[in-house]
Amino acid sequence: MAKSSVKQPENYESALHELETLLASLEGGQLSLEQSIEAYRRGALLLGYCQSQLADAEQRIKVLEGNTLQDFQGNDVSD
Repeated sequence: MAKSSVKQPENYESALHELETLLASLEGGQLSLEQSIEAYRRGALLLGYCQSQLADAEQRIKVLEGNTLQDFQGNDVSD
Protein backbone atom coordinates (compact mmCIF):
# COMPACT_ATOMS: atom_id res chain seq x y z
CA MET A 1 0.00 0.00 0.00
CA ALA A 2 1.41 3.40 -0.98
CA LYS A 3 1.73 6.20 1.52
CA SER A 4 -1.21 8.57 1.21
CA SER A 5 0.10 11.29 3.50
CA VAL A 6 3.24 13.16 2.56
CA LYS A 7 4.62 15.58 5.13
CA GLN A 8 4.23 19.07 3.70
CA PRO A 9 6.75 21.76 4.63
CA GLU A 10 5.67 24.34 7.20
CA ASN A 11 6.86 27.25 5.05
CA TYR A 12 9.26 28.25 2.28
CA GLU A 13 12.23 28.66 4.61
CA SER A 14 11.85 25.23 6.22
CA ALA A 15 11.41 23.62 2.79
CA LEU A 16 14.56 25.32 1.50
CA HIS A 17 16.53 24.24 4.59
CA GLU A 18 15.36 20.63 4.21
CA LEU A 19 16.22 20.71 0.50
CA GLU A 20 19.74 21.98 1.28
CA THR A 21 20.17 19.22 3.88
CA LEU A 22 19.03 16.55 1.41
CA LEU A 23 21.39 17.88 -1.23
CA ALA A 24 24.33 17.73 1.18
CA SER A 25 23.43 14.13 2.05
CA LEU A 26 23.22 13.15 -1.61
CA GLU A 27 26.49 14.87 -2.45
CA GLY A 28 28.17 13.18 0.52
CA GLY A 29 27.74 9.78 -1.10
CA GLN A 30 27.01 7.99 2.16
CA LEU A 31 23.37 7.11 1.44
CA SER A 32 22.26 3.70 0.24
CA LEU A 33 20.54 3.41 -3.12
CA GLU A 34 17.10 3.30 -1.50
CA GLN A 35 17.91 6.27 0.72
CA SER A 36 19.18 8.19 -2.31
CA ILE A 37 16.00 7.47 -4.25
CA GLU A 38 13.85 8.56 -1.32
CA ALA A 39 15.95 11.71 -0.84
CA TYR A 40 15.60 12.51 -4.54
CA ARG A 41 11.82 12.00 -4.38
CA ARG A 42 11.52 14.23 -1.32
CA GLY A 43 13.79 16.82 -2.90
CA ALA A 44 11.62 16.95 -6.02
CA LEU A 45 8.55 17.50 -3.85
CA LEU A 46 10.30 20.26 -1.89
CA LEU A 47 11.55 21.92 -5.07
CA GLY A 48 8.01 21.98 -6.45
CA TYR A 49 6.75 23.47 -3.20
CA CYS A 50 9.43 26.19 -3.22
CA GLN A 51 8.76 27.05 -6.87
CA SER A 52 5.04 27.30 -6.13
CA GLN A 53 5.65 29.57 -3.14
CA LEU A 54 7.90 31.85 -5.21
CA ALA A 55 5.33 32.01 -8.03
CA ASP A 56 2.62 32.90 -5.50
CA ALA A 57 4.80 35.63 -4.02
CA GLU A 58 5.55 37.02 -7.48
CA GLN A 59 1.83 37.10 -8.28
CA ARG A 60 1.06 38.97 -5.06
CA ILE A 61 3.77 41.51 -5.87
CA LYS A 62 2.36 41.98 -9.38
CA VAL A 63 -1.05 42.70 -7.87
CA LEU A 64 0.48 45.23 -5.48
CA GLU A 65 2.43 46.87 -8.32
CA GLY A 66 -0.47 47.07 -10.77
CA ASN A 67 0.40 43.87 -12.68
CA THR A 68 3.91 45.01 -13.66
CA LEU A 69 7.03 44.06 -11.78
CA GLN A 70 9.03 47.08 -10.65
CA ASP A 71 12.69 47.25 -9.68
CA PHE A 72 13.04 47.26 -5.91
CA GLN A 73 13.95 50.70 -4.62
CA GLY A 74 15.30 50.13 -1.12
CA ASN A 75 15.71 52.97 1.33
CA ASP A 76 19.29 53.92 2.09
CA VAL A 77 19.70 53.88 5.84
CA SER A 78 22.58 55.95 7.16
CA ASP A 79 23.83 55.79 10.73
